[in-house]
Amino acid sequence: MEYSSKVFVLLFLGIQVVLVTCIQFEVGDKTYGWEVPKTEYYQQLVYNEWASKKRFNVDDTLYFGYDAFADSVLVVSKEDYEKCHSDRPIYYSNDGHTVVTLDRPGLFYFMSGVAEHCEKGQKMVVKVLEPAGVETPPADADQSENQNSSESLPQHKNNNNNTTGALAAISSTTIIFCIMTSLLGLFFF
Repeated sequence: MEYSSKVFVLLFLGIQVVLVTCIQFEVGDKTYGWEVPKTEYYQQLVYNEWASKKRFNVDDTLYFGYDAFADSVLVVSKEDYEKCHSDRPIYYSNDGHTVVTLDRPGLFYFMSGVAEHCEKGQKMVVKVLEPAGVETPPADADQSENQNSSESLPQHKNNNNNTTGALAAISSTTIIFCIMTSLLGLFFF
């Protein structure tokens, strides 16, 4: 009987870790990476099509792999995204291994900072889902202004290795949950 309760607790722990981990997505996967789309057919489609097939949650991260001497990543407002204006970015990186944390629900607008790359399709909108059980407040003018403030800037992490694919990343919530569950497990053993 004691063995089955240990197996149950370990199984429960494993399920909880999977449920509360965040994911790191490689933008464009290995097919495209972060570069100007090669064909005219895919211009304006490739990155938004890629993003539309993913489910992004708060604390997930996006990895942009690119040649640091030839490109960059910008987070911009909706208006700058639509007009491909790169002169007022909310966030800028050109290290070749940019990792951006999606730290809030809502839309994030990404584009290349290199002249004409955006017009050739190197831009993307990412929709981050609301956490489960969270009610969305009504949109108003004050809220849209706050989304462009420094409080809502995405977090940047330098990543000096060649991260590929969707890699699991453990969040602080996962660590705290595992510690608490382990402590509870001590009472049952």
